Amino acid sequence: MTAARAQTAGDSGGTEGVGEGVGGDEVPLVFRQAVAALGGVRHRAEVSFGALPAPKRLAPYAHALEVTVEDAGEEVADGRFVLLHDPREPESWQGAFRVVTLARAELEPEMAADPLLPEVTWSWLTGALEARELGYGEPSGTVTRSGSHFFGGLAERPAQSELEIRASWTPPPSAAPDGGEPVAAPDVAAHLAAWCDMLCQCAGLPPGGTGGDGAAEGPDRAAVLPLPQRRGPQRR
Repeated sequence: MTAARAQTAGDSGGTEGVGEGVGGDEVPLVFRQAVAALGGVRHRAEVSFGALPAPKRLAPYAHALEVTVEDAGEEVADGRFVLLHDPREPESWQGAFRVVTLARAELEPEMAADPLLPEVTWSWLTGALEARELGYGEPSGTVTRSGSHFFGGLAERPAQSELEIRASWTPPPSAAPDGGEPVAAPDVAAHLAAWCDMLCQCAGLPPGGTGGDGAAEGPDRAAVLPLPQRRGPQRR
């Protein structure tokens, strides 16, 4: 069997398309550096990246990626990761950068009925960030579970349940290598990798895989904090 290759976010196009901001303004260097860092993220083999049109109304500068998770050739989760930059530092952000995400995964119906599912699912996100020792400011979001039942000509289809997590947070500025004053650009690559960890958790994949932020690989950097599998999507 041919070994699967862990894809990088840069395989989807890297920093192309970020040469101008709203109104034709030149993109700030710090944002171009952040986008380049996202393009270098390397994650586990089940995760693939693709380019998306960036939203134009959320911030002066934006970059978007779509992410899918496959298991045994079947797509088991997907989502989008959007990096926003506003040099004016909006009060609601408490910073110049903001991460906005959407994650979706199918659920077994009995898992969707668990009353603790929303709280546990949110803890997957915060746990993934904390497992990589990442700070996150002004977090907000929703966890939604929905179900579909089929009738008539579709009655033979089994009921389907879906989990959706919408979340946004402010990544803090990165610390200078010598421990001095923080630099302007946050470690957005590590935040993307942590969010991919959470997406894999939603898909029911076991913890582990390739480290996603360019750091040394290992269980402390790559694994999502373990949580009771009873309260989440099961591996299909």
